[in-house]
Amino acid sequence: MRLRIDLAYDGGDFHGWAKQPGLRTVQGVVEEALHTVLRVSADDDCEPLRLVVAGRTDTGVHAAHQVCHLDVEEQTLNRCVGHMEVPAVEALRRRLSHDLPDDIVLHGVCVAPEGFDARFSALERTYVYRIADGARPADPRLRGFVLNVEDVLDIPVMNEAAAMTIGLHDFGSFATPNPGGTTIREVKQAVWQRVPMTGLFGNDTTNGEMKIVSSEQDGQQAAIAVETTANNAMNVGYSVPSLESGLLCFTIVADAFAHNMVRSLVNACVQVGRHRKSLDWFAQKMAEPVREGSTGPIAACGLTLEHVAYPPDGELAERAQSIRARRTLD
Repeated sequence: MRLRIDLAYDGGDFHGWAKQPGLRTVQGVVEEALHTVLRVSADDDCEPLRLVVAGRTDTGVHAAHQVCHLDVEEQTLNRCVGHMEVPAVEALRRRLSHDLPDDIVLHGVCVAPEGFDARFSALERTYVYRIADGARPADPRLRGFVLNVEDVLDIPVMNEAAAMTIGLHDFGSFATPNPGGTTIREVKQAVWQRVPMTGLFGNDTTNGEMKIVSSEQDGQQAAIAVETTANNAMNVGYSVPSLESGLLCFTIVADAFAHNMVRSLVNACVQVGRHRKSLDWFAQKMAEPVREGSTGPIAACGLTLEHVAYPPDGELAERAQSIRARRTLD
């Protein structure tokens, strides 16, 4: 039986997704929990309980929504039911949620549709990189998820650079290939945007007026004063912005990403936005895919995998088969 597992994690204390001896990784922690709740020995070669993931995140990178799959025997899955009067998949979800540490959250577990492969069936992945530049210091509560940059970044010129990445390109200047792989990827969207300064009360525009509601209750008049709107909050001398107000976000969507590709593109865009590098320099790096020091990755803390998209169930197997082919620019 193949299961689809959706989860999120704070990557700050993990050495990336992929399991590594002696290091705390997301895959390692989740697989350890699976062995515990399914009562399978880690040395059992007949039931390896190995996760296949949509996108291997690097050390320190976060995921708001990661997807993986697990192949497991039905009789093994049934072990986690115990005294619970629920289906085995739901029992696994409950036990796994209870056993995972606080920096991993389980969104859901379900039986995967026919042909589903968490990695190869995916149509696209969406990453967001968040920066607090000189225009607004980062809220200290976001220090593990946002990069601080002292300069005020030039958003229009950064978007000119980002626009060059859209389409099918060899990103060899900004990534390293897996053994036997390539750095050819198709970017579908890439844009820099500043999060608007919005208050916690949303877009209410009733100007803080006081509404009086009268009601007859137990023969007495009750006057209920209802204070309204964000504008009313502004009138008391301060405003409460939403947590991400003012942040600069880079959103990029691609069919897949090569190792260090997103963080290296962000670093290059930031250098252009600081006016330390030119658009011509960026264009040359796109045209000549050669890795060198100035196109290395930026800090991992600001990067989050936000979404993984899949085709309709009937197209999952076909998608997985086609994506396994070695990519070319033709």
